[in-house]
Amino acid sequence: AKVCKWDDDEQLVFGWASVSTDGNSRLIVDSDGEMIEPDELEKAAYDYVLEFRDSGEMHAGKANGRMVESLMLTPEKAEKMGLPTAGLTGWWVGYKIDDAEVFGKVKDGTYGMFSIQGTAEAEA
Repeated sequence: AKVCKWDDDEQLVFGWASVSTDGNSRLIVDSDGEMIEPDELEKAAYDYVLEFRDSGEMHAGKANGRMVESLMLTPEKAEKMGLPTAGLTGWWVGYKIDDAEVFGKVKDGTYGMFSIQGTAEAEA
């Protein structure tokens, strides 16, 4: 879920918020050692866009970024769009970072990835 692109002039940052399956439709273990089923990631992405859309620094403090882009990519959607990503399921996001200091931390690599915040129940 690394930051893939940014725009200096507009303080925009883009990348994968989470990737659930790889190009072979296999579940991916994330940096926290967890896996998110594709249907659960899709539900979480839609709920986030409907209810929140703001971002904070390290899940704390006031909001300092606003969502400008969200795409829940599934193999079915990729096929319909003609994209060569069959098997990949992931949530692509873009944010306008209002705080220049926080945007600087994205650019210098301090914040090199997105982190989705949520709750879940572990399955055995």
